[in-house]
Amino acid sequence: MRVRAAVLEEFGSPLEVQELDLAEPQDGEVLVRVVACGVCHTDLYTASGADPSGYAPTVLGHEGAGVVERVGDGVTSLAPGDHVVTLFSPQCRECVHCRDPRTNLCLAIRDQQNKGYLPDSTTRLSRDGEPVRHFMGTSTFADYTVMPEIALAKISPDAPFEGACLFACGLSTGIGAAMNTAKVEAGSTSVVFGAGMVGLGAVIGCRLQGAERIVAVDLSPDRLRLASRHGATETMLGGPDTLERILESTGGFGADYTFEATGDVAVMRQAVEAARMGWGLCTVAGVAGKGETLDIVPRFLITGRRVAGSSFGGVKGRDGVPLLVDRWLAGEIDVESFVSHRLTLDDVNDGFERLERQDGIRSVIDFT
Repeated sequence: MRVRAAVLEEFGSPLEVQELDLAEPQDGEVLVRVVACGVCHTDLYTASGADPSGYAPTVLGHEGAGVVERVGDGVTSLAPGDHVVTLFSPQCRECVHCRDPRTNLCLAIRDQQNKGYLPDSTTRLSRDGEPVRHFMGTSTFADYTVMPEIALAKISPDAPFEGACLFACGLSTGIGAAMNTAKVEAGSTSVVFGAGMVGLGAVIGCRLQGAERIVAVDLSPDRLRLASRHGATETMLGGPDTLERILESTGGFGADYTFEATGDVAVMRQAVEAARMGWGLCTVAGVAGKGETLDIVPRFLITGRRVAGSSFGGVKGRDGVPLLVDRWLAGEIDVESFVSHRLTLDDVNDGFERLERQDGIRSVIDFT
């Protein structure tokens, strides 16, 4: 079939919306009609050439939600008409990682996915007979996509697609960082560095876990106001003296939990040093630039602080995303406030420009 898709032809160049051929789903694969897709920093990161593992040509997009159109042989958990959220972090439920509660990093299709291929080492996307690679196993900057069954989470049909798509990446990553990676305890103090999509998700996760103090740090007063709306008990404009102000407000000890959601290694260091002496945990969810490193003074570790990384918030996607969507539908999470701009596929580069200007929280492409 013919599909319209936004293709990354060259790093650092605008995406090009064009027609491609999309082959039928093979064994264990599903054809999805994409209804909504968020424009995420990860897409921009790859398009810019900053991602050392990036490749082109490829169809970007990974924060998608849509409807199952057809299924290939062997697919048992999904049927035409099901509403789904796409998962760049799949869940086969069978590998050693999927069976272990300590991680969500499924091993089943990881190698081929990282190379831009589906599990059989081929692509379903092509142009004039030449293959076009998939991005993060999803490629949702297109009106249709073919994906592995294990990379789709079936969700309630009551969930609006433009909100549901945010659970495909940013929102689940932030909420999960607090709930799954850090396991924030009730009555604790948390500091969240960065109030974009992931940071706001972390604020929500801390609230859902019952944290007593939730301090949001950002450079934007507008984003800090939004953080307060979602559960931050205090806000703080970021700056060189952020660490000193956090220590002063915590009796000199630091916070029980800190979260870094900016991708800035200088902020990551602030987050580490703002964690409490004795037991403080810093969870890093931001993606740093190519070649950048995090400098940690060992003294901060040997006095009891810990540092953890978090990918997709530790969420085992097929099991965890539907539960988070249900909490949204139950009124525990205000997702609608994150959708700041509604775009068409032809406006995808405008979505990237808004990301760079920090204009709003999330632009969502509407394919209807």
